[in-house]
Amino acid sequence: MSNIDPILIGKGEQLQYLLPAFGNRHGLITGATGTGKTVSLQVLAEGFSRIGVPVFLADVKGDLAGLSQPISPHPKIDERLVKIGIDDYAPGGWPVVFWDLFGASGHPIRTTVTEMGPLLLANLLELNDTQEGVLNIAFRVADEQGLLLLDLEDLRALLRFVSENSKLFSSQYGNVSGASVAAIQRRLLVLDEQGAENFFGEPALELGDIRRVDFSGRGVINVLAADKLIHKPRLYATFLLWLLSELFEELPELGDPEKPGLVFFFDEAHLLFNNAPRALLEKVEQVVRLIRSKGVGVFFVTQNPLDIPDTVLGQLGNRVQHAMRAYTPKEQKAIRAAAETFRSNPNLDVEKTFTQMGVGEALVSTLQTRGVPGVVDHTLIRPPTSRIGSISEQERHEIRSRSPVGNRYDQALDRESAAEMLQKRAEKLAEETARTAQAEEKKKPAKRSSSRQSPMEASLKSFLRSMSSMLGREIMRGILGAVKKGR
Repeated sequence: MSNIDPILIGKGEQLQYLLPAFGNRHGLITGATGTGKTVSLQVLAEGFSRIGVPVFLADVKGDLAGLSQPISPHPKIDERLVKIGIDDYAPGGWPVVFWDLFGASGHPIRTTVTEMGPLLLANLLELNDTQEGVLNIAFRVADEQGLLLLDLEDLRALLRFVSENSKLFSSQYGNVSGASVAAIQRRLLVLDEQGAENFFGEPALELGDIRRVDFSGRGVINVLAADKLIHKPRLYATFLLWLLSELFEELPELGDPEKPGLVFFFDEAHLLFNNAPRALLEKVEQVVRLIRSKGVGVFFVTQNPLDIPDTVLGQLGNRVQHAMRAYTPKEQKAIRAAAETFRSNPNLDVEKTFTQMGVGEALVSTLQTRGVPGVVDHTLIRPPTSRIGSISEQERHEIRSRSPVGNRYDQALDRESAAEMLQKRAEKLAEETARTAQAEEKKKPAKRSSSRQSPMEASLKSFLRSMSSMLGREIMRGILGAVKKGR
């Protein structure tokens, strides 16, 4: 077994630990509002950071920023330390980098339209099957021609190009209707109004910048400001899913490392699965199953374990489940279902305990030696060493001023991409078409058959061939549509 110290979660009948070697076997944190889920997340994030594992989490309520500051002394903390038997407790903050899709409360996080791919973008735009098919055709054209789509303006230009030449592309890939293209363009406008245009562009996030350790060997905790983002649930869920897919496609296989290379906390996890099409859910399940071999642990945080599909729930080996309500038949069913997933404890009525636990108490079961689930234990969660709650703007500013990524992401870039390239090519195509038409006019040929190519069609095909040879090899995509990059 690894000689890395385990992460102390709390104490029940005995001390409850999470073994680092099984941190990539994923986990679940559940419980009703106000029962202590955030503190449990905080305790685990601190534990992973302490052993040198970077963490990425979303700060939905604005209170996880407190990870950067030491906790203030309090009698209740002292009382809990005595009950658990912790004698080496020292308040302290942790290395934190703040991120924000909107660029207000942290470094902007961006990706390109090309890197996100058609599957996740179709889900974000809430397209129907026909519209998704047209979007796939547009991406196929861009991928085959090596057209780089950096932002939404590039995508709009590509859609116009495909629509204007729908006859050619329909014969190659299937029907491209103007109505579907118009519907996608309208959905892009809605996305713009939600502020998503800030998310698409450059400089795109380098995954190495969320997988850092500080000078003392502690893993950096990446905190995504999500208090505003959570009001745009599709964008929130799609962003986190995109990040997960990028990690899956880019990271090398590690097998069973002695500790994870990164731990990813997915708060408000139900947003990922709500209204997602079956095809997307199947791919999510596949990524969750396979990404552990890349050394990535994923912890889903939600109020109710029924929010997670059974095929995903069965893969979550480490569980911290706080009190649940049992006011309705659905809630009672959820408690029974949750109780049945634990390895039974003869000294504990799990179903009854679920409804009687106080704040900061949880039913804990983690993977033990050889990956066997531990017996469930009614556990008093240890106090974090960092502040429970928000921080001031001055404190946030000071943390950002010391950020290890500096100003790398704070200024947007706007290099030549698909929109400009298509505009130049369109102008060149128009010139070539005009010259071809003039040459044919001089020849004064007999009336051509309907099967013969028009000057426009001939020039367009020549144009596409020239683009392909100039722009390089076709872009390849992975399970969730993320671009496969050479390592």
